[in-house]
Amino acid sequence: MRHVLITGASGNLGKSLVNRFLAAGSRVTAIVIPDDPVSLVHSSPMFAKYEADLNDEPFVERLVGDIALKHGDIDVAVLTTGGFVMGNIQITRSAEIFKQYRLNVETAYHIARPVFIHMMEKGYGRIFMVGSRPGSDMRASKDTVAYGLTKSLIFRLAEILNESAGAANVVSSVIVPSIIDTPQNRASMPDADFSTWMNPDSIAEVVEFYSSPAADGLREPVLKLFNKA
Repeated sequence: MRHVLITGASGNLGKSLVNRFLAAGSRVTAIVIPDDPVSLVHSSPMFAKYEADLNDEPFVERLVGDIALKHGDIDVAVLTTGGFVMGNIQITRSAEIFKQYRLNVETAYHIARPVFIHMMEKGYGRIFMVGSRPGSDMRASKDTVAYGLTKSLIFRLAEILNESAGAANVVSSVIVPSIIDTPQNRASMPDADFSTWMNPDSIAEVVEFYSSPAADGLREPVLKLFNKA
């Protein structure tokens, strides 16, 4: 039975991931922000929820250890926490870049590092982090400079983790979705063609497959989930 750790678990993608892994018979530990206004409740005995400020590195390190001790070794980690902001080079100041860095890089690094160490100690693990199309190609970042720059570091982090893992069966992947079909995105882009967007349930299905034994032969995958975009 897999033990899956999911950050940003109350978000649209996070909730889809929680539901998908629970339906697949996995034990799921969800991490949400402190005083999260979004309700995330499951009656399943396979579900546990913790609050954490992922910018608090010492606390997150201790939390990973506590979760593994209480709920068992962590087999899969899906790190969805992050932020977004528009802005071209003319209006983007470094303060916005640092803000996006804290939202997109620190929140991933602070939990990916102790989870990676834990997985290396037990000899198995799968880590999934969320990148972006602007982060994968800077030419697509001209209107999202701070966001694209910081998301680009997620790809570099995955490369470092995979290189550090060597021959160990610990693999870090980057999920690269196009626009995710969420109520918030529909409200902000009401004239868009929603059929070209990625449904969060479909993304969760892909992630669940790539964390299964059927995908054990893959190394260093970048999962481009663009639908028709």
